[in-house]
Amino acid sequence: MDRELIAKGGYWGVALLMFVETVFPPIPSEVIMPLAGIEAARGPMNVWGVIASGTSGAMLGNTLWFFLARWLGIERFHPFVRKWGRWLTVTWRDLKRADRWFDRKGWLFVLFGRMTPSLRSLVSVPAGLFEMPLKTFLIASTIGTFGWTTMLAFLGQKMGENYEAIGEYMGPLSTFILGAMLGYYVWRVIRWRPHH
Repeated sequence: MDRELIAKGGYWGVALLMFVETVFPPIPSEVIMPLAGIEAARGPMNVWGVIASGTSGAMLGNTLWFFLARWLGIERFHPFVRKWGRWLTVTWRDLKRADRWFDRKGWLFVLFGRMTPSLRSLVSVPAGLFEMPLKTFLIASTIGTFGWTTMLAFLGQKMGENYEAIGEYMGPLSTFILGAMLGYYVWRVIRWRPHH
C-alpha cells in the first residue's frame, strides 16, 4: 500500500506518509524513505526531490508537535509531577534543571535526536515544553531530519529491491534503543527518591 501511494502520489505521497509517520507513527520512516529511494531509482522521481519531500512532510509533523507542547506548557505539569513523580521518575526540581540545560544545549538533543530511531518522533515534545526558540528548533530539527531522510533514501536507492535488508539492521537497532530506554526507566523507578 505504501509503495503504491509513493508510486502514484509521487513527491506529495512521500511528504504525506512522512507527515503521518511523525504525527502518529503506524509506518516507520525506515520503511517509507527506502521505498521512496527505490521509486526514485526507477524514475520519474528524483532522489533529491524525494529527500526534500520526506523532510518537508516530517518537519510539518515535527512543528505541529512542537506547538502543541508549547501550548500545553511545562507549568501545567507541576501538580501532576507532585502526585505521580515516582512513576514519571522526575521531581519538579529535575524538570527545572532540565529546562535550564535545554536553554544551553537543547539544540544538540534536537539535532541528534532526529537521527535516532525510536527517539526521533518524540524530540518535539520537550523542545516545545521547555520553550526552545522556534528558530533554533527549526534549524536543528531540519538538519537532523534532512540527514535521516537522506541516509534512508540513498540506502533504498542503492539496495533497490533488497531494501528489506535495511529493516534487518534498523529493526534490531530500534528494538535495542527501546529496550535500553525501558531498562533505564525501570532502574529510575527503583532508585527514585524525592528531593527534600
